[in-house]
Amino acid sequence: MVEVLKFTFVETVLDTIGQAEGRVAILVPIEGNLGQEARRVNRLTKGAVERMREAKAETAKLGDVVSLAWPAGMTAEAVDVVFLPRQCSIEEARNAGAAMAKKRGAAGLLAALGNHPKAAEIVAGLALRDYGFDQHKTADAAADAREVTVMVSKPAEVETAAAPRLAVAKGVFFTRDLVNEPANVLTTTEFADRLVALKSYGVDVEVLEEDKLAELGMGGLLSVGEGSDSPSKVVVMHWNGAEDSSAPLALVGKGVVFDTGGISLKPAAGMEDMTMDMGGAGVVAGAMKALALRKAKANVVGLVGLVENMPSGSATRPGDVVTSMKGDTIEVINTDAEGRLVLCDVMHYAQERFKPAGMVDLATLTGAVIIGLGHENAGVFSNDDAFCNGFLKAAAAEGEGAWRLPLGKGYADQLKSRIADVKNVGGRPAGSITAAEFLNRFVGKDVPWIHLDIAGVASVKGDTPMAPKGATGWGVMALSRLVADKFEV
Repeated sequence: MVEVLKFTFVETVLDTIGQAEGRVAILVPIEGNLGQEARRVNRLTKGAVERMREAKAETAKLGDVVSLAWPAGMTAEAVDVVFLPRQCSIEEARNAGAAMAKKRGAAGLLAALGNHPKAAEIVAGLALRDYGFDQHKTADAAADAREVTVMVSKPAEVETAAAPRLAVAKGVFFTRDLVNEPANVLTTTEFADRLVALKSYGVDVEVLEEDKLAELGMGGLLSVGEGSDSPSKVVVMHWNGAEDSSAPLALVGKGVVFDTGGISLKPAAGMEDMTMDMGGAGVVAGAMKALALRKAKANVVGLVGLVENMPSGSATRPGDVVTSMKGDTIEVINTDAEGRLVLCDVMHYAQERFKPAGMVDLATLTGAVIIGLGHENAGVFSNDDAFCNGFLKAAAAEGEGAWRLPLGKGYADQLKSRIADVKNVGGRPAGSITAAEFLNRFVGKDVPWIHLDIAGVASVKGDTPMAPKGATGWGVMALSRLVADKFEV
């Protein structure tokens, strides 16, 4: 498990900056007067900060970092000059913190932030970007100093403001760890065990095994795992943070720990990436951890369907008909369209048991959403404008790209089956939308619902502002903010 940086918040004492070891980061506006910390470093280095600022004045952008290695007059190995004025956005402040994290490497850091009004957001960015998944590497690595000293004018105030942000960062890291794990490690059983461990944070956790799922009639979900030796499971996580027994928000995640495509086998090239096909369940898990750590005053239930989609003599075949928990029969045209079979049963169970005030499902559901939106935005579908707009606002505030796409009867008609109530694919046109319409069939008419297709954003091939390549943890921050904005009392 990758740990979030430990932050120590101390009051600004200029005399200690020169004796700091490791790296020292200071904030410098592209124009205007230097703050007292930057002035102190400028004096110690005999004007090096001002000279560097003048040299970069025409090309520097907000959040850029320029390092002064082994600065004269100081014991630090480097000074990181971060171009950030006092007046900046949350995104700019977090990007500045992320830039500090990338420069930090394995060294300790003194972040001299003074009285910057968005110091807590800088800390959040620093925490989110300081991540690396190397649990399965055997080569000796340099010792990583996991502590950062934050020097500010009001340390208690900044520490209080940063605490919920760091709680969410821990949830993001939990998601990234899960999504990055190989499938021979993160089996359905191991995944469930890691979720059971959330009990230590006050989350109530239940694991429903295959016999219970069969009793409930979850034929869609169980059909996906028929070909695997790993048992299919549903894990239910309860966070009861509200003072009353108000209806919870339900978060539902697709947890296909590995997806070969089943009998409709995927091409070999790139199949190794299908370790991330449990990304929706990973986000639900991370969000539940974040809510528990920040003691959210809301009732939220997280449900994840954990399966493995493998080809074998017992695997579901194209052309088979399975019966969902709702009772609808489903013609399986393509066994590689398996996530919706998992979700339809878990969504129905969530509504039957918990009567939620709203429901959000997340899934790495379709390659089509990547064709449409690339890796910049998740696809958003909803039956409720107010609920959807609340999520879009939360995602925008957290810098997590999301774009709403339509639903409609014409798309649903593509799913008509000759021999069953519905088929599980509607052809190539509008593949992400027809997948959402399949799920829409299993949503009660009075339940506000959002479907998030995160296939393009859950794991990426290059660095993002807040994460190295690989799992991003997309969605944990947006869901936490949605809960804070709409469901906390």
